[in-house]
Amino acid sequence: MSESNLIKLEKQGHIAWVTLNRPEKRNALNFPMLEQLVASFHQLDQDEDTRVIVLKGEGKSFCAGLELAALAGLIEKKTADYRERLRRTILHGQTSTNIIEMCNKPVILAAHSHCIGGGVDIACACDIRIASKDAIFSVRETKLAFVADLGTTQRLQRIVGEPWARELCLTGRDFSGEEAFQMGFVTHLCEDQTALIQKAEELAREIADNSPLAVQGVKDVLRFTSDHGTTAGLKYVAQKNAAMLICDDGIEAVTAAMEKRKPVFKGK
Repeated sequence: MSESNLIKLEKQGHIAWVTLNRPEKRNALNFPMLEQLVASFHQLDQDEDTRVIVLKGEGKSFCAGLELAALAGLIEKKTADYRERLRRTILHGQTSTNIIEMCNKPVILAAHSHCIGGGVDIACACDIRIASKDAIFSVRETKLAFVADLGTTQRLQRIVGEPWARELCLTGRDFSGEEAFQMGFVTHLCEDQTALIQKAEELAREIADNSPLAVQGVKDVLRFTSDHGTTAGLKYVAQKNAAMLICDDGIEAVTAAMEKRKPVFKGK
């Protein structure tokens, strides 16, 4: 696989499909792959025609985690100055998940088979997570003698609660798609990979049919409230709606309801 094509980006109407495209390595992450992931999300964040993004993996697994060769390359040097460069490298690597969380467009994760280590970091940054029944998740970093550092230890407890997050991060154990569904990490569990992609498309189309201004506003308000709490979140959403309600999409929504038809939103 060419190092220039580690992330595949496709558009279908208002839906963008971002695919981890290193199937011969079960989509194990390396640094060029993370750089391309960042570039893809930056492009889609600026694309006014994109309303929702689906993130999936090519081949037998969604993501087998950080490639061991890449990890070995990070820890082989032990000088003091290298430790500072390593700290900056980790901070730079966090861009690959931060950009997913901060993207204006909602992101649906469709995970099948392995979703390990860095794959869980990516999953935690997405807005909606769905999986196939064969999915296996693991915060595997603990078993490799380091702390998950691309976002799992910050985001997982907000998704499944602190008790589950502590168990999964401290043990590093595998947990199945069924267990992920039961704890609320994923919202839908699909029979197989084909059904998984169909469900992802169904959810994406349902989101894309809504006003993109409202959808992006919801993501912004949810993120703000998570960081700042209910009281600040209520003030923020009041300001958001005061700025947004008087718009073409709002007029279209009311007009369509009165005419008993499906609205056609243009994001204006």
